[in-house]
Amino acid sequence: MLRRFLCAAGLAAAAGLAAAQAAFPSKPITMIVPFPPGGLADTVGRPVAEAMSKDLHQPVIIENKGGAGGGIGMAQAAKAPADGYTILMALSSYSVLPEADKILGRQQMYAYGSLRPIARFTADPTVLAVRADAPWKSVKDFVEDARKRPGQLNFGSSGNYGTMHVPMEILKQVANVHITHIPYTGAGPAVVALLGGQVDALSTGPATVLQHVKAGKIRVLGHWGAGRLQTLPDVPSLKEAGYNAEYAQWSGLFVPASTPEPVVQRLRQAARAAANDAKVKDVILNAGSPVLYQDAPEFEKYVQNDVRRMGDVVKKIGKVE
Repeated sequence: MLRRFLCAAGLAAAAGLAAAQAAFPSKPITMIVPFPPGGLADTVGRPVAEAMSKDLHQPVIIENKGGAGGGIGMAQAAKAPADGYTILMALSSYSVLPEADKILGRQQMYAYGSLRPIARFTADPTVLAVRADAPWKSVKDFVEDARKRPGQLNFGSSGNYGTMHVPMEILKQVANVHITHIPYTGAGPAVVALLGGQVDALSTGPATVLQHVKAGKIRVLGHWGAGRLQTLPDVPSLKEAGYNAEYAQWSGLFVPASTPEPVVQRLRQAARAAANDAKVKDVILNAGSPVLYQDAPEFEKYVQNDVRRMGDVVKKIGKVE
């Protein structure tokens, strides 16, 4: 009798869990964007959240949580309950920060295995941006000036080891120049600093600066890609300019690693619908980044490769306080 009762109770519990998962989502979902408004993660996150809301029939609410090159927001997402109600729109700094923590001898904000990839939305080379009234008309002009004046030129970023810091360090390494790094709390504040003359240059995703390029306030000298960019076809790559520097800033959706599989599948479905949404494509393309969607299996392989490659880059950068 007891065995029959326990069996029935177990079946009821399993059925209850399955029903709860099948009903996902039954309340609003929080999308953590680990940077302030104005950067690539926010530019991609907002239209994606709106489209996912339609597919999930629940609001997907943006929570900007900037700081530490994205580490604070990513750590918050990694520690969130693994129930699907906290999702993360991360950038490629995800692949860098745990290795940077190791080099700095500090406790890791999150571990690579603590978050699970759901979908990639964009993957753009970063661009080298300066003010439109700056004296440099090419990457070569900028590098040669930096070589003549070691440490006197500077660049802004979204934080140490972030997606705006790492590509500039790669350029510094291959060009053998010293340019002073000035970290901010996100891409938005760094762009404001560039426009205001507080920094000389920055490396960022095209979406972050395209509106200012169109307005005649910012000039793009080059980019960290292999070919020409769809949104800036006249801008040469750094490789074309003679500098073997390559870097891609991607944006993608993650959840805590132990999120139940049925919930993961439902979020993948909503992410796929968002990536195929005409409005999402238009908003992101108009901002400067075409959608380059990858579903979870492909994105997971992409992230694993990026983690390995960026780990080597961070080791070369070394300790940055």
